[in-house]
Amino acid sequence: MRRSPFVTIALCAAAVSCGPSMGAQVPSRPPVAGQWLERAKVSYRNGDFDDARESARQALAAAPNDTEGRELGARIALLRLDYAEALKLTEGLESSAAHALRGRAYWFSGDVEHAADELEALLTDPTVKDPWARDVATLARQGVGRHPFEMDGSLIGAVEMPRAIDRVPLGAAPVVVCELDGERILALVATGASEVVLDSNSRHEPAWVSLRFDRLQVNDVPALVQDLTPIARQVGVPIKAMLGAQFLRHAHATFDRRGDQYEERRRDAPPPPDASRVPLYYMRGGGMLLRATVTSRDEGAIPLFVDSSRPFALLLEDAGWKRAGIDVKSLTPFPDSPTVKHGTVPIFRVGGFDLAKMPALGGIAMGDFASGIDIDLDGVVGADLLAFFRVTFADDGRFIWIEPDPTLVAAETATAAPASAPPTSSATPERSSAPAPRAPPSAR
Repeated sequence: MRRSPFVTIALCAAAVSCGPSMGAQVPSRPPVAGQWLERAKVSYRNGDFDDARESARQALAAAPNDTEGRELGARIALLRLDYAEALKLTEGLESSAAHALRGRAYWFSGDVEHAADELEALLTDPTVKDPWARDVATLARQGVGRHPFEMDGSLIGAVEMPRAIDRVPLGAAPVVVCELDGERILALVATGASEVVLDSNSRHEPAWVSLRFDRLQVNDVPALVQDLTPIARQVGVPIKAMLGAQFLRHAHATFDRRGDQYEERRRDAPPPPDASRVPLYYMRGGGMLLRATVTSRDEGAIPLFVDSSRPFALLLEDAGWKRAGIDVKSLTPFPDSPTVKHGTVPIFRVGGFDLAKMPALGGIAMGDFASGIDIDLDGVVGADLLAFFRVTFADDGRFIWIEPDPTLVAAETATAAPASAPPTSSATPERSSAPAPRAPPSAR
């Protein structure tokens, strides 16, 4: 059955098989360890990852051999791309959850041989259904001896992100021109995917490929396959590949929709001027997450899935609208899609920037985006919001630098508060710079 373009692509890195062993208890677990463990689980599910990590550490300090505590600690470590910690915590554990965690830690760190061993062990469990693990295990076994994402050529490769192709306007869609095994293609930057994904209409099996961007070539790139026809239809041009988060991290990528440029580098770029640092997290080491604030009140940030292939600015769950101080009953339904609604978030704060009057969607079940995910996501950041910024991956993807579009800075200057007001680092876009809300293609 063909997937809807509104279903998260390549989130298979977050398959449910990675979850903790249900009921894995140590009979002698001290009460204080149980309390810390419960706090860690709640914080993890709510997206408070710093508290989850510290609580898990406290739980393990009180009960170092607690299997459930070790697996939860490894999940949190993998979320933060701390592969060594994930491997250390699961050492000696033979549950399916432990094999899944180790397999992902080895895979995302580039140890393909050990990744193959662990994922193959995981797949011997008849209760496990994990298409990502199945395809990646095959790739990993075929790729023993390879060095994933090895680069040659120039130190940096810069290519165009066209605004239109054959008179088809691309809007905020981050489409790039590159070469796939020597063939010139159009690829879509897709932060919600874990891997590079090739169109199954031209490639029938997962494979190791090369991607070239101007004078910089990335070799030994693992790629999965999927029918990208719905994505191509959504964008309006033939998309032959999607560049997932793992590729973007290793390529130290920058994408700039307003500046029409995509760059890749052999090493991290220097910190850009006027940029803000935004920590990133990865579901099972795959699809991207960030934390942002949707209220001017002194409240915590909410976890949001980041998917640059989505044709909207922001999607919020009902809980997210509530945090923003908006009654979901006040949202306006689209005439041709009455179950999908839209409204405006007064403040959206990410990094050091405030975006005022951010258009957002509601009424769409998050299950369509994050099936099998064990984090209570409050929404999705899409391409239209990311287009406000020049985005650069740093520290192997553990954070991004975001630089505002110059029009945001100009708007901040034009609307600066009186001298008696407290200073602010926020950038407030003019109303015209915010994209108009639109119903997702699958809801039309």
